[in-house]
Amino acid sequence: MSRRSTGLVGVWAEMQRQQQRQLEADARRRREQERQERAYQRRVAQSHREYRQAEARRRTEELDARVASLRGLLAAGCRAPAFRAASLLRAEEVQPFSPGPLAHPVPLPNPHHYQAQGGWTASRRAQAEAEARARFEHDLHAARAAEAQRLHQLEAYRREYEQWAEARRSEVRRHNAGIAEVTEGVRRRDPESVVAYFSAALYASTAWPEGFPRQVSAAYDAAARQLVLDWEMPGPEVVPETKSVRYMPGTDQDKETPRPVGQRRALYREVLAQCALLVLHELFAADESAALDAVALNGFVDAPDPATGRRTHIHLVTVMAPRSTFTGLRLEQVDAVSCLTDALRGQLAARPDQLSPVRPGRRPQEVGDQVVTHGDGGEEPDLYEMDPLAFESLVAELFRAMGMQAVTTQRSNDGGVDVDALDPAPIRGGKIVVQVKRYRNTVPPTAVRDLYGTVQDVGANKGVLVTTSKFGPGSHTFAHGKPLELVSGSELVDLLHRHGLRGRLGGAGRAAPARPAPPGPGARPDDSNVLGMSWSGDVALDVCALVCRGTRVLSDDHFVFYNNPQTPDGSVGALPAAPPDRAAIRVSFEALPEEADRFVLVAAVDPETDPEADLSGFTDARIRLLDPAMTEIGRLEVSDGRPGETALVLGSFRRRPNGDWDFVLGGRGYTGGLEQLLRDHGVEVE
Repeated sequence: MSRRSTGLVGVWAEMQRQQQRQLEADARRRREQERQERAYQRRVAQSHREYRQAEARRRTEELDARVASLRGLLAAGCRAPAFRAASLLRAEEVQPFSPGPLAHPVPLPNPHHYQAQGGWTASRRAQAEAEARARFEHDLHAARAAEAQRLHQLEAYRREYEQWAEARRSEVRRHNAGIAEVTEGVRRRDPESVVAYFSAALYASTAWPEGFPRQVSAAYDAAARQLVLDWEMPGPEVVPETKSVRYMPGTDQDKETPRPVGQRRALYREVLAQCALLVLHELFAADESAALDAVALNGFVDAPDPATGRRTHIHLVTVMAPRSTFTGLRLEQVDAVSCLTDALRGQLAARPDQLSPVRPGRRPQEVGDQVVTHGDGGEEPDLYEMDPLAFESLVAELFRAMGMQAVTTQRSNDGGVDVDALDPAPIRGGKIVVQVKRYRNTVPPTAVRDLYGTVQDVGANKGVLVTTSKFGPGSHTFAHGKPLELVSGSELVDLLHRHGLRGRLGGAGRAAPARPAPPGPGARPDDSNVLGMSWSGDVALDVCALVCRGTRVLSDDHFVFYNNPQTPDGSVGALPAAPPDRAAIRVSFEALPEEADRFVLVAAVDPETDPEADLSGFTDARIRLLDPAMTEIGRLEVSDGRPGETALVLGSFRRRPNGDWDFVLGGRGYTGGLEQLLRDHGVEVE
């Protein structure tokens, strides 16, 4: 009995020991897993910290590199080769004739390959030989017909090639003759030729960093041998506001150290002085014919006037540089500010970052009538009047000047493509299809939609639509997020000049077209868009529009609502809404006043219909953008309303520098209703 009990106790004890060992092993595994997890988390945290620290260092290095580039702008520009008219000449060489498969004659059949098959008897052998000869004659006839067809096609292709090659050589000869004519005009001190030549020198320069503006107005005083020009300078934003970036592990955020105001101001003054000296250097270096005894330069920025808020040219630099004085300077070693203000006795704004202006010296308008602005005027071709084929060739030439391969397509079976281009750049390059629209009115969104269809059909990487006109908001809305690029007329002219090509939009002295009389109430101009607005909820709203300059309405008459159904010029007006819309506004962006840069849409609770309502029931709101034919061309989402608010800015269309309009989503609400919103926009509310 005792032995059995002892045996049971032993078994029980052994089971307890095994269970204990298992628990200890499990505990060891858990501790090891926890240790490995902690080690992994430490590695992840360390890797994250190292990445964020490296990213902060990279951003700091980029800022330092930008500042170093700005400080070395003049020295780097002086190392660039001087402009020469010969650099604009083009070789008359054309791509050699390459007929492809048409170059190879059709092979004639070999009679030895046509042997009689079979024939044990004389009659059967004669029949087999006759069949072999028949096959040979048939194939020989077919081969000769195919060869005749090949020769016919080859001759036709050769004629087409000769016509194309001669047209290309003629174009090159005309271009080179124009360059020679300008060069000879510079030798004769012809004002137009001198301005054209030195404008080309500035536009063709490789010394300017990417993104720096190139806008010039110039005139030439032949008697004094003096070139007078206004040249656009970069704005204060060219100097980075941030000095360095440091990662803070405690908050897992980057801390940006701002660049001191005094340091930014000093660097911006240095940049302006370097830009002015670099312009003078490029002009005198390009003067092969000694046409310039002096250059009068006024540097300006295109920015809102701090006093009036209106966009204007604010002059920050002015200098009169005689050749004899300037050529004695060693620009690579000078202090730019001292050189400009002391050696050349120029003026530089003391606080250019605050756009405090200087009084400009001699202006191009004071010289005479021969003033060229933005490279316009002179003998440059008017893009509106160009032959369509010549215009397409000019666009193709622009793409080639930008480093791409580009050819114009045949007039038939081109699939909606005017220029085929190939960007050889890795990653971002590829096949580009280009459509050219020589319009005077705004390009309709249907053209942008057609281009997108063509891009998909031909499998291109990108589609580019080039026009002499503009694009409306519908076009930009459709193109957003798609492999499409829209080039307006003003952007096209700028690109042409930047790459040494010539082109202008209309005549310099052409009178502005007369504006049509304002349409009657409810009438809709042919080029107007309709903005249809809808929302969920039962709240009754008044939808209104304001035509503004910045955040201020142009006048009380430019506030469109139920008591003022349209603006005085008829560019904006209220319309009866058609389902599914609950409100509608028409706007002709082309007809908006030139001083207007914003078109603002607002909504407010109607206090007479529902005095206790707010915008909490204003949800699922959207704006439908309709073309003149009332076809929907885009939708814009709008922010929901919030409790307590009784007025809301739905969004605003803002004029881009090239004249097009983009939509910016609103969302700011007002608890004081429409009155508070209007006061905020400068409307006098009784």
